[in-house]
Amino acid sequence: MKLKLLLLTILSIVSLTTFAQSGFPFDNEIRAFKHQDSLNFPKPNGILFIGSSSIRKWTDLEQRFAGKPIIRRGVGGCQLSQLEKYYTPYILFPYHPRKIFIYAGENDIAEGRPADSVYANFKTLWVMIRKKLPNAKIYYLSPKYAPVREKFRPEVEKANKMVKKYLAGKPNSLYIDMNPSIYKPGTNMPDSSLFENDYLHLNSKGYDRWQKVLTPYVN
Repeated sequence: MKLKLLLLTILSIVSLTTFAQSGFPFDNEIRAFKHQDSLNFPKPNGILFIGSSSIRKWTDLEQRFAGKPIIRRGVGGCQLSQLEKYYTPYILFPYHPRKIFIYAGENDIAEGRPADSVYANFKTLWVMIRKKLPNAKIYYLSPKYAPVREKFRPEVEKANKMVKKYLAGKPNSLYIDMNPSIYKPGTNMPDSSLFENDYLHLNSKGYDRWQKVLTPYVN
């Protein structure tokens, strides 16, 4: 009888967890991450990279920072608002990382949300992280000015400036401007040769540039 009750309890917990990971954008990817965690859960005090497809598609991130406890949790075309509203209980807080690199906000603006909205979502996320993980270092990677999304650049620039100003002076927090690393030499325009054919996502050469910027912070 006790064994039966134990099994029913376990099944109930599994059922609730599965339900909790359903019904929001990219829930299939979140379930895949949790399955991965069930097989090999990351050790605490790791280095978490979280955000949208620019993190998801950085498939050799772990190899580029070999020897470092990298946890890569890029989710589809997720938005910063979704990161704040849905994903933190599943692919952020459980890992208790010591460093958190966040790349999100680009898709929010491409979907028509203003810079003010991105800024507000980031502030909420920052407060959430600071309350749950008071000693974690938070790095915000500026959304890139992709060639295919040139018309959104003014709004992205505005959001980047607002987040940068917000983080100035905040403890264990830093805004990292990723855009100059992918400019054409002598300009402030993105180098299309560093992007895939969609002119939205970086190719290997583009990620080389990002790696160079981020190495001092990862180390």
